[in-house]
Amino acid sequence: MDAKNNTKQFNTDPAKGLDQSEVESNRKEYGYNEVAENKSNVLLKFLSRFWGLTAWMLELIIILSWFLHRYSDAYIVLGLLLFNAIVGFVQENNAANAVEALRKKLQINVKLLRDGTWKTLPARELVPGDIIRIRIGDFVPADIKISNGEISIDQSALTGESLEIEKKTEEVIYSGSIVTKGEATGMVTLTGANTKFGKTIELVKIAKPKSHIDEIISKVVKWLLLIVGVLLFIALIVAFLKGINILGILPLLLVLLLGAIPVALTAMFTVCMALGSKELVKQGVLVTRLNAPDDAASMDILYVDKTGTLTINKLSVAKLLAAKDYKEDDVLLFGALASQEANHDSIDIAFINAAKEKNILNDSFIQKSFIPFDPQNRKTEAGIKKGNAEFNVMKGSFNVIAQVCGLDEKAKAEWETKVNEFGKEGFRTLAVAKANINDKPQFVGLVALHDSPREDSKQLIKEIKDLGISIKMLTGDALPIAIEIAKAVDIGNTIIKASELKNADKNIVELLEKNSGVAEVYPKDKYDIVKAFQANGHIVGMTGDGVNDAPALKQAEVGIAVSSATDVAKGAASIVLTQEGLVNILGPIKVGRMMFERINTWILNKIARTILKTCFVVVAFLVLGKFVMTATALLIMIFMTDFVKIALSTDNVKWSQSPAKWNINGLAKIGIVIGLLMTIEAFGLLC
Repeated sequence: MDAKNNTKQFNTDPAKGLDQSEVESNRKEYGYNEVAENKSNVLLKFLSRFWGLTAWMLELIIILSWFLHRYSDAYIVLGLLLFNAIVGFVQENNAANAVEALRKKLQINVKLLRDGTWKTLPARELVPGDIIRIRIGDFVPADIKISNGEISIDQSALTGESLEIEKKTEEVIYSGSIVTKGEATGMVTLTGANTKFGKTIELVKIAKPKSHIDEIISKVVKWLLLIVGVLLFIALIVAFLKGINILGILPLLLVLLLGAIPVALTAMFTVCMALGSKELVKQGVLVTRLNAPDDAASMDILYVDKTGTLTINKLSVAKLLAAKDYKEDDVLLFGALASQEANHDSIDIAFINAAKEKNILNDSFIQKSFIPFDPQNRKTEAGIKKGNAEFNVMKGSFNVIAQVCGLDEKAKAEWETKVNEFGKEGFRTLAVAKANINDKPQFVGLVALHDSPREDSKQLIKEIKDLGISIKMLTGDALPIAIEIAKAVDIGNTIIKASELKNADKNIVELLEKNSGVAEVYPKDKYDIVKAFQANGHIVGMTGDGVNDAPALKQAEVGIAVSSATDVAKGAASIVLTQEGLVNILGPIKVGRMMFERINTWILNKIARTILKTCFVVVAFLVLGKFVMTATALLIMIFMTDFVKIALSTDNVKWSQSPAKWNINGLAKIGIVIGLLMTIEAFGLLC
């Protein structure tokens, strides 16, 4: 439901607000201002660990052992089944609860008007139609249409836009934004799951990355069962020809099944990933989902967020343009003098820092007065004294400063052209003016501001590309800003708008693959992009820091929250970086690829040794007519080989320069050849 259209449904008296009966009526229709939490049954989650191919095979072995009165074997296999179930259950519950973090965001108090009286109530109590008051520093708890006042908001956590947005009367402010300047009164239009913020929560709830580990284990089990099936079929034919009772084959079936089930593979994965996670902690990387390094090893597409990831998320001066009779340093100096560091305003800080870097701002300038930015006049002013001289300075919107200075139409048109050029380059432009006491202000020049790239971003992107990963950018910022940043860090300059994807239909992945990134995206766009690549067989990585990134972070196999990320983003991600920027992103990729090599070696070893053990038992049965190995003996061998070889999780290996690709079919073929050679060797030694 669109917020603007929704306001037509309410006829709230702006002087009195809703009365109690209207509140109750609206609450019945729209509910509380919260997102319902779906709690899963812990017992059912645990019981689900006993469902699946590996679990079924172990359960079959338990039943078969009990039928053959091999109770000790049944108890041992039951222990293995419980071990695997407990390990999987604990791993699943280690993931952070992102939805809960999102819900807690709404647990704040708001000032609202009801029955003609202003009250302070929890944001949960808000209903559509309520009149509320928001001011600087407030977290916007619902979608609101402004009825009185003008404010500036930071909605970077929601949309990814790095610059402050000005909102005036009749405009809608979205839940999840933060008020940075001004005050306003407005009407609540949407609450809870109907807001943009709430819809983001819903996306996080349904987002679920595919478990590649379960898929790998399933493929290994299928291959081993195929091998066992072929050998058992041969044994049955020979037994039938020799007139052996078919029930006499059951102990052989038990032995073969025990040899085929890779009961230690889950433990191998878990130990490998636990050791990898421990290593990553030393590198400043926290893993919230244990299998994240494994997914990082296979990642072939990485989408990076711009704000706070590729950039420093701090405005800085990009360009200066001085008017006649002034220098660029004058533009910067007067702009800095019209700023105040104590305000912690991002624009003021950008001017002051740039002036200090050039050593043009010193203690000889004394700020006698200061009028902070006001959305109504859209400028800041200051009275300055230097020695015996006094003058006024101001900075703000070009149109406002041009009007104050009285620029003629020709001059205004010329400067406006420059402002538009800066805008195409992705810069935010402010004008600066100076006035001697009792004189008319003079236009000094223009200052272009931007969120500059991090110093290490360009080199880091090169290193990621060298590891065979295609890296692209996603941002909520405007197209010109996205293009400039993408070019600056060598991602590329072919950036498209998110709106173009809607017309791509089935060619969305092809369009994304041939472009360097997407601008002007919303949370749903990021989520859809990740799912589109996953549907085409890609292993997708996604970086982010805001609420807007949470659904995509949760859906991606490798969701990476940067150090400055909100709690929501960190809760949704599988990897959290503790240092600024993306410098630590290489760690999970390299550690994950080393883990891949170690697990690959274990699987190859398991297949080869399964061939050895099962072939040896079957051939011996066919030749000698008896079992040369009991189920108990085979269980002991499993512990002596499969579990002992978990030590491979610390093997010294090198990471690959290309994404890891699981090729279980290829491993199986190699393992069969090696296993047959080992069987021949074993019989040779026996003879």
